[in-house]
Amino acid sequence: MTAVRKRITVGAVAAALIAGLAGCAGSGDPAPGPGAGGPEKAGAPPRNTVRLIGDGSTAYTGAQPGLAKPERLQPGSRPPQFVVFSWDGAGEDSQKLFSHFRRVGKEHGATMTYFLSGVYLLPEGKSALYNPPGHAPGRSDIGFNDTEGIRDTVRELRAAWLEGNEVGTHFNGHFCGPERGVGTWSVEDWKSEIQQAKSFVKNWRTNAGLAGEKPLPFDYDKELIGARTPCLEGRENFKKAASELGWRYDTSGVNDQVWPKKDGKLWDLSMQLVPVPGRDFETLSMDYNFMVNQSGTSKGDPSMHRYWGNQMRDGLIQAFNRSYQGNRAPLIIGNHFESWNGGTYMRAIEETIAHVCTKPEVRCVSFRQLADWLDVQDPTVLAKLRTLKVGQAPAEGWARFLTARPASASPAPASARGGSGADAPARVSAVSGTRRDG
Repeated sequence: MTAVRKRITVGAVAAALIAGLAGCAGSGDPAPGPGAGGPEKAGAPPRNTVRLIGDGSTAYTGAQPGLAKPERLQPGSRPPQFVVFSWDGAGEDSQKLFSHFRRVGKEHGATMTYFLSGVYLLPEGKSALYNPPGHAPGRSDIGFNDTEGIRDTVRELRAAWLEGNEVGTHFNGHFCGPERGVGTWSVEDWKSEIQQAKSFVKNWRTNAGLAGEKPLPFDYDKELIGARTPCLEGRENFKKAASELGWRYDTSGVNDQVWPKKDGKLWDLSMQLVPVPGRDFETLSMDYNFMVNQSGTSKGDPSMHRYWGNQMRDGLIQAFNRSYQGNRAPLIIGNHFESWNGGTYMRAIEETIAHVCTKPEVRCVSFRQLADWLDVQDPTVLAKLRTLKVGQAPAEGWARFLTARPASASPAPASARGGSGADAPARVSAVSGTRRDG
């Protein structure tokens, strides 16, 4: 998959920096799966029966193991501190970052969300099977894969899911920008892209000539419940498509560190604005945005690599602390398996995971697990949690705050959303002036 990654780093990133974009049927019916409502019971192992789906690329193996059953917050209890680490375009290549962060997650008790790009399971020789909306068949801005890359990626996806991680989608060709990018797609275009992403996962054994390999241990039609759009573009029509397909969340927007709410049928679990230590603005909680604000290139001054990585790590930890010690709003972080600026952002993320995921009352989870927890909460409690501003702990303490009659949710004041006057332009330019998702 080396060729694929080179295209991502050199092609897509360079184009984004120049353009200044805004971010970044089975053989027999399987038994009913756990579906979109979450795991069937805490820690349930896969059932013994394995039901192959389609050509055997995927299989129904029962409830996903390693997931705790979500419980409603008890009156007067302090909410757990959720942290979601997520990865766009997840695949295993020569850098071995997928397998590395699987190990990091296991070491620190963290599960994560891996957003797979469907073309990473489609070999170059079968590229014509991809018919992207608005583009010629076989076109992809991140290339395709080779047989060994597919074999390696499937191995990591299989192990990740069995360890309790979520396998989502980052769709396929990663088209960005005003000319035929995903921002121009209709609802039907998004449905086509999603159907194709599913098809590449459900037929990788046939497409790659790997009939002897083990299947992925999940039904991808049931596994997909949310996504992040390429470059955070095309969100409105994507949300309509996702809602019609019965998905449960979207993470393609920009939020402050406040408690999530539903946008129509979907939980809005967007990434957030976080501090940039030493700077007078905040940026999106994603490695790409730190890179663009620091060096503007993936190959910046080597003498600055450690400083930039430390700056990202410290910014994420500051963001964590103001939630952990404040309103306990979930912290949402996005990443890429890339070695930008000497791999400093990968080090920053690893050190952040080690720092935050081992603390009391902290749950480092996938988007699915967070959505499961939110779904079982008392809506009036969530509404009251949403009245807390960024970093604001209840003045009367958690016990009194969550035993008193919940207040109605109200929009956060401008100061909680980034201020007004002199502070506002700096924060806005730091986000909207750069691509949010490489």
